[in-house]
Amino acid sequence: MSRIIIYDTTLRDGSQTEGVSYSVNDKIKITHKLDELGVHYIEGGWPGSNPKDKEYFALMKGVTLKNAQLASFGSTRRAHIKPQDDANLKELIASQTPIVTIFGKTWDLHVIDVLKTTLPENLLMIQESVVFLKKNQRKVFYDAEHFFDGYKSNPKYALKTILAAQSGGAECIILCDTNGGSLPDEITKIVKEVKKKIKKPLGIHTHNDQGLAVANSLAGINAGCVQVQGTFNGLGERCGNADLCTIMAILHSKMNKKSIAESNIKLLMDTAYYIGDISNYTLADNHPFIGHSAFAHKGGVHIDAMLKNPLAYEHVDPGLVGNRRRLLTSELAGKMPIILKAQKMNIPLDKNSPVAREIMKELQEKEYQGYQYEGADASFELFMKRRLNMYEPFYKLEGFKVFTEKKIDGSVLAGATVRLKVNNHDEMATIEGHGPVEVLDRALRTALKKFYPTITDMHLSDYKVRVIDTQEGTAARVRVLIESQDQHGSWTTVGVHENVIEASWEALVDSIEYKLLKDKKSS
Repeated sequence: MSRIIIYDTTLRDGSQTEGVSYSVNDKIKITHKLDELGVHYIEGGWPGSNPKDKEYFALMKGVTLKNAQLASFGSTRRAHIKPQDDANLKELIASQTPIVTIFGKTWDLHVIDVLKTTLPENLLMIQESVVFLKKNQRKVFYDAEHFFDGYKSNPKYALKTILAAQSGGAECIILCDTNGGSLPDEITKIVKEVKKKIKKPLGIHTHNDQGLAVANSLAGINAGCVQVQGTFNGLGERCGNADLCTIMAILHSKMNKKSIAESNIKLLMDTAYYIGDISNYTLADNHPFIGHSAFAHKGGVHIDAMLKNPLAYEHVDPGLVGNRRRLLTSELAGKMPIILKAQKMNIPLDKNSPVAREIMKELQEKEYQGYQYEGADASFELFMKRRLNMYEPFYKLEGFKVFTEKKIDGSVLAGATVRLKVNNHDEMATIEGHGPVEVLDRALRTALKKFYPTITDMHLSDYKVRVIDTQEGTAARVRVLIESQDQHGSWTTVGVHENVIEASWEALVDSIEYKLLKDKKSS
């Protein structure tokens, strides 16, 4: 069975994503996470391009990785400069990484119009740079930038450039679709032609400008490439790079071509979200394999079939990549999610019972009003418990008041007063702060913490507002989703109203009551 070498460039190519900026500490954290996953090579950055990457490599010099080898990245020498005098190559040597990856020009257009040098000089730049790095005891990977565009424009010259890298001693030659404009059949054809003329192992590096980066990478692998370069979550400049998470999942589940250790594939989802959090980059829920919706089933027919045989609507077991199956609650899903939720609460509820039909009818009405329970499991559990008379409120609202004031100096002040009855005691709390939802949340918890001290363990981690019917303008109903978490996990609640404060209050109340219910179960 063939094994594909995984070369991760999240810390270099991925950092070129618009809106992504890693600190040195961020880069070190991601390095250790990728090493834990078991990727073979981690490209830490370009030490000759900025102080941050230079500091990263300085800090990593004394670090021993368990699985991965660290690579530094740079370019070939400049035109008409000796390799030993080139500042970029000297920085690569100074980084002390066992692997050095350099890129050079393949496309004659770039040589003439961008580098402003001659075609023969470019070949010398490639060969001499590789030779210099090899003499300094570095293992060299050569990235043939714009290879596919260059090959389509001038195949003879494109081939000469990688032959120059081969003659210099490069261990692996990586063919790059730098502009992301190639098609899978083009990748396949060109890689096969190149493989006949190059003795060194080939790699593939693709970009996603047509949404084909993963497909093009797999085409390259099928045609004979043994190394694949990419980023986690498809991060990268413009439309991003090939997503290594998706590639590894497909290699292991579909192509019988292994990459990292088989036991580590289940860490893909955890790794993807860890890197996403540090990158401040939100993964799409429908991201292949590891998105929260990748194995979520909403249609009633789908859910019914899934309960009989998961193969009916799932191409792989979600547990393979560390994901899980979700059966969503909605007006489209039928009664089965209601039955399954009742079972989890140890309630025997038959799908043909009048109660199940009544709950389904109420659920459809609430979704018609704008509620959405498929992403708010905590609110759905409370809805079920209230409907089945299995829930006793922890307090009673007597009233609340919220104000927002903009002062003459431009500052904005918000305040909230909440009045409750808790265990037959009247409680009131008044809080001032920056925003109306914040002060409502704090006032509610202040009034309750004497009776339920564990609510100090939770905090609001996300807040989203969606206008349900935009035609109504500012009078439209809004849906508020609130995500809360404590040291044991997170949960999401929903509220709907024409008044955004009331919708927020409803979601806040559910969030706190779910926390109290959860703590009561565990006590």
